[in-house]
Amino acid sequence: MHLLYVDDDRINLMLFEAACRHLDGVTAATAGDADEALQCAARQRPDLLVIDLHLDATDGLRVLGTLRASGLAGIPAYLCSADDDPGLQARARDAGFAGCWAKPVEPPALQAALQALAGSPP
Repeated sequence: MHLLYVDDDRINLMLFEAACRHLDGVTAATAGDADEALQCAARQRPDLLVIDLHLDATDGLRVLGTLRASGLAGIPAYLCSADDDPGLQARARDAGFAGCWAKPVEPPALQAALQALAGSPP
C-alpha cells in the first residue's frame, strides 16, 4: 500500500515516514504543499491520502479538493490536526475525509486505517 502524506512541517513528515517504516508492505511519499503532492501522486498513485489541516498557503480541506480534482477522487483520505476543535471531525467528513487523526499520527491509527481499507479486522 502506498500512502501520500501532506504537511508543511518537516519534523511531522519525518515522524510519519518513521511510523510507516514499522508497517509491513507500506511505502510513503511526503509532500510539503499541494503542488508537491500533485507531483508525488503523478509519480505513484497513492492508496491513501493523509493531509495536515494547517498548511502555509492554504488548508488541508482545500488541498483535498485539489487532489480530488486532479483524478484522485476515489482515494480514502484522513485529515491530521493538533487542534482541539470539537467540530473538526464533522468539517473533515463534510469535506470528503474518512476521518480526522490527532498529530502526530501514531502507528496504531495508521495500521487500523490500512486494515480497514484492506477489509481485514484491526
